[in-house]
Amino acid sequence: MIGLTIAGFDPSGGAGILRDINTFRDLDIHGTAVVTALTSQNPNNFYSTKAIEIDFIEEQFDSILEEYEVKYAKTGMLYNSEIANIVYKKLNEYNIQYVVDPVMTASSGGKLSKNSLIDILKTKLLKKAILTTPNIVEAETLINSKIKTVDDSIEASKKIIEITKIPNVLITGGHLNGTSILNINKNEEISIIQNKLINTNNTHGSGCGLSAAIVGFLIKKEPLKIAIEKSNEYISLAIQNGRYGTLK
Repeated sequence: MIGLTIAGFDPSGGAGILRDINTFRDLDIHGTAVVTALTSQNPNNFYSTKAIEIDFIEEQFDSILEEYEVKYAKTGMLYNSEIANIVYKKLNEYNIQYVVDPVMTASSGGKLSKNSLIDILKTKLLKKAILTTPNIVEAETLINSKIKTVDDSIEASKKIIEITKIPNVLITGGHLNGTSILNINKNEEISIIQNKLINTNNTHGSGCGLSAAIVGFLIKKEPLKIAIEKSNEYISLAIQNGRYGTLK
């Protein structure tokens, strides 16, 4: 079983490519990766970003897909519109189904995207994605409106579907007292997922791990809702234990 992550490199190992690969490994998935950007950061401080050249991103795709059959992937940090465009092109070229984690800022506050990225997310990437997993701040950026309550988050999920035509949205609730909103099949089923907030600093890269876990469970042929539920449990255990969980 092969998983693919398309994301940035965090040298501290907490987020991005390394977090995704560790998640795949925990789920007995062989992880492959296309690196879109290099960052200098750790859980508390962000220093800089260096975008990878477009032709090298394309070559990474081709080298992986020449050897492996990849059915599911996730996107994380894409940084700018040029990178997002080539990622969109290659995912469609190889007919890969994918989950979009619309990474925009690091947990330490560093900016991980340029403003031009938002338009490509809305008009291209999200339109053909299986699911997107924004946190509250990312969802606010996608709809250009503040989210302060659970009802706001529910309406935001509907608006993201309306704007992008994506069928499924999971707005994660770390910034809303642990309340996540899952909107399935274009508003046919809306669920409120209440997670217990854990008093810990072990949350760096939790959004990366969540989207990677969802892809992992999809590879294991779980239905989308079950994949999301299992991934939510996996990340909760990881945060609680200060390490990755062992849920299979």
